[in-house]
Amino acid sequence: MIIVRTPLRISFVGGGSDIPAFYRRQKGRVVSSAIDKFVYVIVKSRFDEKIYINYSKKECVDRLDDVRHDLVREAMRITGVTGGVEITTLADIPSEGSGLGSSSSITVALLHALYAYNNELVTAERLAREACEIEIDILGKPIGRQDQYAAAYGGVNEFVFHEDDTVERRPVQLANHLFRKFSSSLLLYFTGLTRDANVILSEQVENTAREDRFTAMCRMVDMVPDFVAALNQGDIHACGALLQENWSLKRQMAAGISTPRIDAMAKKALEAGAIGAKIAGAGGGGFLVLLVPRDSQAAVFEAMEGFRELPFMLERSGSKVIFDNREYPTK
Repeated sequence: MIIVRTPLRISFVGGGSDIPAFYRRQKGRVVSSAIDKFVYVIVKSRFDEKIYINYSKKECVDRLDDVRHDLVREAMRITGVTGGVEITTLADIPSEGSGLGSSSSITVALLHALYAYNNELVTAERLAREACEIEIDILGKPIGRQDQYAAAYGGVNEFVFHEDDTVERRPVQLANHLFRKFSSSLLLYFTGLTRDANVILSEQVENTAREDRFTAMCRMVDMVPDFVAALNQGDIHACGALLQENWSLKRQMAAGISTPRIDAMAKKALEAGAIGAKIAGAGGGGFLVLLVPRDSQAAVFEAMEGFRELPFMLERSGSKVIFDNREYPTK
């Protein structure tokens, strides 16, 4: 049996520049971090040659081509595991519509667990690259390339997206006290809304061709070095101002990124003392990210008591095998 734990992520500035419609014209850049909320994949050998899959549904099939869970099917195909296994996926939060990159985290975790099952040691870069191949190239999802890398590597990173589809990782090496200060200044609240990110992302891809939207995205990319500098200086207020400006520009990229409910939540938090607010991920629902100085958090907690908070901290580790008890076949 193999168990892999892979983190979810939140992004801060530059999100959306990781799609080809942007980075084929200009390098994309984003700052994001893994968080201590995870997805888990369990792979266990079976006596028979069937494929058992447990998620929100259950599958039991004889052939790989009959697997309906597209991420499982393609991860098995890439890793060469074709049968005789039981695969279970679990998550700390609902895996659809959260805005925390859960789909990509599951893809990375599936690859990691199946490679480990085959006794293959693979790098974080390979896990992220092959997760992108599955989601973008094979399944044709209109998503970007940051989530897979954030899940595979963990920690706080700047990612640069190049014209040839390669991704450059620049870890943000914060001193421990700055890491704790920034991490403890972040809050997550559930909007009560879930959405199909593919719809919003498809519109954003189309809109990126418009010069006004492309210019707005360029400005978000330009914020990345300033945000990294503010992190390294421990300047939470500068980070908050950049986060807020990024959200203002992000809202222009597609209809439905924000809603009246999301706007009301953000306004309530900002009036209570938050210095930055944005929706995690593509928008339209999921979780609201707040940047709140510690001395303002009591007032924000009181103002937001009608909404469900998700307590979390930033996570330094990426995808990892947390249990390994391989049963080597004798046949």
